[in-house]
Amino acid sequence: MAEAIAGAKSGKVVIQNIGLLLSGDIDQPILDADTIVIHDGLIVAVGKAKDCDTSEARTTIDARQTCVAPGLIDSHVHPVFGDWTPRQNQLGWIDSTMHGGVTTMVSAGEVHLPGRPKDIVGLKALAITAQRAFDNFRPGGVKVIAGAPIIEKGMVEQDFKDLADAGVSLLGEVGLGSVKAGYEAQQMVAWARKYGIQSTIHTGGPSIPGSGLIDKDVVLEADADVIGHINGGHTALSEAHVCELCEKSSRAIEIVHNGNEKVAIAAAQAALQLKCPHRVILGTDGPAGSGVQPLGMLRMVALLSSLGNIPAELVFCFATGNTARIRNLNCGLVEVGRAADFVFMDKAQHSAGRDLLDSVQLGDLPGVGMVMIDGIVRCERSRNTPPATNVPVVLPH
Repeated sequence: MAEAIAGAKSGKVVIQNIGLLLSGDIDQPILDADTIVIHDGLIVAVGKAKDCDTSEARTTIDARQTCVAPGLIDSHVHPVFGDWTPRQNQLGWIDSTMHGGVTTMVSAGEVHLPGRPKDIVGLKALAITAQRAFDNFRPGGVKVIAGAPIIEKGMVEQDFKDLADAGVSLLGEVGLGSVKAGYEAQQMVAWARKYGIQSTIHTGGPSIPGSGLIDKDVVLEADADVIGHINGGHTALSEAHVCELCEKSSRAIEIVHNGNEKVAIAAAQAALQLKCPHRVILGTDGPAGSGVQPLGMLRMVALLSSLGNIPAELVFCFATGNTARIRNLNCGLVEVGRAADFVFMDKAQHSAGRDLLDSVQLGDLPGVGMVMIDGIVRCERSRNTPPATNVPVVLPH
């Protein structure tokens, strides 16, 4: 099913009667529009119904005044192959996460593969295989950007060129392999950047056997593109050191579900105080010892909004447009030319909130009524979120 639909074309799709349209753009998080027109998986128009050509649609969706937002992007996952994780010996975790509104995942390394090769030939082979496998197969329709090698001592510049030439665009978490010193990591991060490969560094205490403490000085010296789980995965640096990283580095500030929640709030608030909220991106760091969290991204949005006192519409941008721009993805924003990946939400039934944003600000999870990827409906009412007050419907042809 996932393989067949991955190459399917949506034709013309019209989403109408939108009550709240979140853009994913932190500079303009809410759009004054009620209609989206899609052609073959890409957005071709956004605006008022009277200004959009809604004729001859193959599929028409009545949003029934619910909220439409870009599909959530999980910036930090650890897939292996297919929709199975040996870390938790669990099947279907990616499809289940799609029911939590996630339409794209970014690998931080396939570290949980049993017997993961650590020799240079083997680690390159694993990265290329993972990248190709997930490019061909989308569990639940989710786009998994995989193939993120864990760097090891002995790698040379040519290795990074080989990886880039083969289509690898990511480095796994720096620090999970034998390269732990800042100066060693800095050289390899620079080689990766030269060939268009984006890097992420582990931040905080050890998470798996073989990893170790990566402190603020190593993070600053390595200068990776993304400060991975700045709130720890699981053990965080001190709030003072995290805030220092936010201030002294210009790189992406990644906050994850499987980390220290108090420090997560501190990091997000520090970014706001430094007037660089566009640097904040969200992930789960699952699967991990904490398990698999199908609603992890929504939980992070509710956490930062309610306890961090950050407007919910801004936090949704952390989980969508910010990540799309930092990760160079053609999704995450509601604008012409972007992928038609959407999550339809409303406040959960019986929430004390007045509407969706108010309910999230109070700490409630929203109800997901539909998820669309590349213009194709992948699920209707979510099996995992609380039931939404209203749900969209696909109108008869």
